[in-house]
Amino acid sequence: MQLHGNGRAPQEARRWLDGLWVIPAVRAFPRQRKRARCLKTLPEYPPISEDGEMSETIQTDVLIIGAGPCGLFAVFELGLLDMKVHLVDILDKIGGQCAELYPEKPIYDIPGIPMVTGHGLTESLMEQIKPFNPTFHLNEMVESIEKIGDPLFRVTTDAGQVFEAKVVVISAGGGSFQPKRPPVPGIEAYEGVSVFYAVRKMEHFRDKDLLIVGGGDSALDWTLNLHPIARRVTLLHRRDDFRAAPHSVEQMRALVASGKMDLKIGQVTELHGENGQLAGAMVKGTDNAVTRVDCNTMLPFFGLTMKLGPIANWGVSLENNLIPVETASFETNVPGIFAIGDINTYPGKLKLILSGFHEGALMAQKAHRYVYPDKRLVFQYTTSSSSLQKKLGVN
Repeated sequence: MQLHGNGRAPQEARRWLDGLWVIPAVRAFPRQRKRARCLKTLPEYPPISEDGEMSETIQTDVLIIGAGPCGLFAVFELGLLDMKVHLVDILDKIGGQCAELYPEKPIYDIPGIPMVTGHGLTESLMEQIKPFNPTFHLNEMVESIEKIGDPLFRVTTDAGQVFEAKVVVISAGGGSFQPKRPPVPGIEAYEGVSVFYAVRKMEHFRDKDLLIVGGGDSALDWTLNLHPIARRVTLLHRRDDFRAAPHSVEQMRALVASGKMDLKIGQVTELHGENGQLAGAMVKGTDNAVTRVDCNTMLPFFGLTMKLGPIANWGVSLENNLIPVETASFETNVPGIFAIGDINTYPGKLKLILSGFHEGALMAQKAHRYVYPDKRLVFQYTTSSSSLQKKLGVN
């Protein structure tokens, strides 16, 4: 398996991998993103160019948009039928809503598993698909899908990565997670210039006077990862109590105690600057006193909200912000583009993970026709097929 992401993989992006894979240090690149490789006893992967240039167009059999449980299980079904898969997700972690919204919340309706957390389900699915070595592209949002062949699609992300795939599977839950904008007057004028909601490349923050706002895992993880390269980091939270992992909080407080970074308690009320370039932020403390924090870059982490995003521009039909599909293979109105999981709709649809698993299995059967049009598909059972067991590494 390969894991591609933007910047050094933050601790929250690594957390679900604990005990499964060892993630080595991530090299710095001067452009769009950095890549982390998840290694255990997996084969070597092609090297990444040292100049950090965005890779050339990636050719793959199937591109899955969304790395939640349904997208992960689809990798398994497609892999059994010898289809190579890449996955793109806007989040910086694998697991979709399970990982982002309820990692520790119990799930009781997965067949054969009386109770599992979102985190546990993601770990199990990752273990299950490991034989098929999928490649993940995290912190990227698909912006466009263009039909260029029959079947062939060109898919482009907001990071500039281009894919060409014979099959596209939309497994995007209720849409894409978008960052919440802080309630600060005039912040829009600074967005994309000196206010950012994600770390596309760490080098962009080198030698910056950086203000990070938030108290969750993203805020703490990027505080720890960026403080070695920024000129100065100030972490601002509305209270002196953090939702992040305790170890991250301990590390942050140790840096503050040693004078290597600053911690402020309060809320941003006003931004100062011109032409989109931030010069400082006014902060109202818990005692209502207002002080200025000098900064030229700000990273606010106020959580995520679910929006339809660019799906409306992908050429597939929509019905009440959902994608209608037929129920033989869950194909959309565009041949070769499928939709599984919560994003689709059809008569009798139930928004359950187990329903998405079923949809992924049937989707894979139809996808095989597009990827291997001249190859007859023989249905086999993993319990009795030696060829399937070989793919799974079963002795």
